[in-house]
Amino acid sequence: MPIYEYQCGSCQEVTEVWQSLSEEPMSTCPSCSGTMKKLISQSSFHLKGGGWYADGYNGKSNAAAKSTPCSTASASTESSCPAKGACKAC
Repeated sequence: MPIYEYQCGSCQEVTEVWQSLSEEPMSTCPSCSGTMKKLISQSSFHLKGGGWYADGYNGKSNAAAKSTPCSTASASTESSCPAKGACKAC
């Protein structure tokens, strides 16, 4: 079951509650009976190790493409390219 955080609009007290996804959200403060609102909390989900995250989404897969000195947009002619034909655009 996930842990949800609620904050009271009257007394500003923050309360953590274990609730299933099917339960109704907390609406009244247990301390002062004020109106509660659900907070967005930091997740404890971390991606570690290899696999799809390390290989495809951390930006290292495009390192070879970014290391070329010119791009198709900036290299209008072969003579202006600093790579002198090293890229596909030249």
